[in-house]
Amino acid sequence: MAVLKVKFTKTKRDKLAQILWILNWVSVVSGIILFSLGLFLKIEIKKRNEVMAKGDVNSVPNMLISVGVIACIINFLGGKICYDCSDANKFSRWKLVMLPYIVCTFCFTFCILVGALMCYTMRNELEESLYLGLRDAIKFYKDTDIPGRCFLKKTVDMLQIGFQCCGNNGFRDWFEIQWVSARYLNMASKEVLDRLKSNVDGKFLVDGVPFSCCNPSSPRPCIQYQLTNNSAHYNYDFLTEELNIWMKGCREALLDYYTAIMRSIGIAALLIWLFELSVLIGVRYLQTAMKNVLLLGDLEGESDGWLLENSFVETAKYNINIIKTLGKANQISTVSGMNNPNIDVQNTNCSKTTTKSIPAAS
Repeated sequence: MAVLKVKFTKTKRDKLAQILWILNWVSVVSGIILFSLGLFLKIEIKKRNEVMAKGDVNSVPNMLISVGVIACIINFLGGKICYDCSDANKFSRWKLVMLPYIVCTFCFTFCILVGALMCYTMRNELEESLYLGLRDAIKFYKDTDIPGRCFLKKTVDMLQIGFQCCGNNGFRDWFEIQWVSARYLNMASKEVLDRLKSNVDGKFLVDGVPFSCCNPSSPRPCIQYQLTNNSAHYNYDFLTEELNIWMKGCREALLDYYTAIMRSIGIAALLIWLFELSVLIGVRYLQTAMKNVLLLGDLEGESDGWLLENSFVETAKYNINIIKTLGKANQISTVSGMNNPNIDVQNTNCSKTTTKSIPAAS
């Protein structure tokens, strides 16, 4: 029994073909939107590439870009097919193409759904990439005179100012690394030498942060050095007073930023998927209705259209049997006797054969 059978008159078939022609052109626009969203996300990731570790963070934008391009091609072809389906004579040339087209479009719409879901599952990979990238960027913050790293100080400073953040996890990350270059340290100073000797690795560690961690909205002048020394500042307690530096870590700030973008892109991709699915259902109805018209031979009469010619269970069994048949066809049969050593073996006896003569009758 056919699933969701609908009866179509010629007028309904023509209207359905015209509506689907318009919707396919709208789908071309939706493909351009998917392409643009993927390109936008790729550019945004590229902007902060210096503070991201190499990973699979570009899989989502690449997926959206590819799906967007395929959407434009498939829906352009679908618009042409639906336009010709208003005429039964023109439909005959697309009759053999429509079913493979519907199958390909179904796989394509599934890819849109996968791309939308990937926008919500990318957070873990992005968080790990940001954590490793920011850790290395902060570590090499002081290397302003080393090729390949000289840009990291500016990158980190602009990042902390723009996203109102400090450090990787927080401002205390700066306490654990030497972020002041040795060229700016006075090696004749006893305080500097004591700090270098007090550290096992010989690093100049201070309880301070770069200027880019300062919050310009704070009424108090920025305290960026000796943050944990209450006696170094008047009327100051670092445990109770809200510091006038950014408290949020840059990893959290960037993760929130990209999560908001991917959430919006995911919602847009889901809406496009639902729209593409509805168009695909309409094309399936049009294909089955036009096919039945040709079978009946009455181009002006009514015809049935459906999603599946048989029930879901019967359709599944039929497709499974096809897959099994294809699998068996690719296997070498051992039952046919091709591996039997007693069959089709040439006689290698080269001895001469003797023939006996039949005695003549007396």
